[in-house]
Amino acid sequence: MVYGILTMINFAHGDVFMVGAFLCFLAATLLDLPFVPTLLLTMTGAALLGVLIERLAYKPLRNAPRVSAIITALGVGLFLENLTLAFYPYPQNVPTLIENINWDLGGVSLSSLQLIIISLSLTLMLVLDYVVQRTPVGMAMRAISWDKTYVPLMGVPVDLIISITFAIGAALAGAAGTMYALAYPVIDPYMGIMVGWKAFIAAVVGGIGNMRGAMIGAFILGGVEIMVVAVLPSTYRDLVVFSLLLALIVIRPHGILGQPRVQKV
Repeated sequence: MVYGILTMINFAHGDVFMVGAFLCFLAATLLDLPFVPTLLLTMTGAALLGVLIERLAYKPLRNAPRVSAIITALGVGLFLENLTLAFYPYPQNVPTLIENINWDLGGVSLSSLQLIIISLSLTLMLVLDYVVQRTPVGMAMRAISWDKTYVPLMGVPVDLIISITFAIGAALAGAAGTMYALAYPVIDPYMGIMVGWKAFIAAVVGGIGNMRGAMIGAFILGGVEIMVVAVLPSTYRDLVVFSLLLALIVIRPHGILGQPRVQKV
């Protein structure tokens, strides 16, 4: 969404994911909240963080060269990592918020936590798709991504829509951080780096700027990782994933669902 509207890559998104995991940790330990309030609080806090980052770091650079925005995004990520590191220099253990029940179905192991994570992920993706495709806010997002020069003349509040876009993206990162913290209860300030890079790979594979393409790219990326670990040692996983990205860029530079945008000059 962010790339489609601002044509910039938010490299700090992985660290917002990390902050979401730590917000989950704080809500579960300090406030002793159950799962649903913890999830809502984490998404709200991450959304506010996303708006704050957009207002303070990205908004002043909208008309600046793209490299300035990229450097700023990397700087924001480093700031979030080191700020979290100052308070939690060691890995933290997230309490159990959901009772995990395991089932064995014909040799396939399945847990209640996995079902909850899959169901919640699908629900959030469907809601996001509905918001972008069927609501006035989504229509404004798509209009800004098409031509943000003339959209203000039609009465669309560009600054507000961009802030909403960052809020939605950050809220989803907070939800992902919560689910990750429940599935892998040991969290640390650097956990978002590789996750952010792989999210970027998924977006490029599916077609950068195409939301449905990013979802497809994420499923492809996850499937490739699982198959690599099943056949080869786990140390080869990232090698194969990044090699897939390079090969796809050579074969189809715009991704699976991405389309080259022709600009008349």
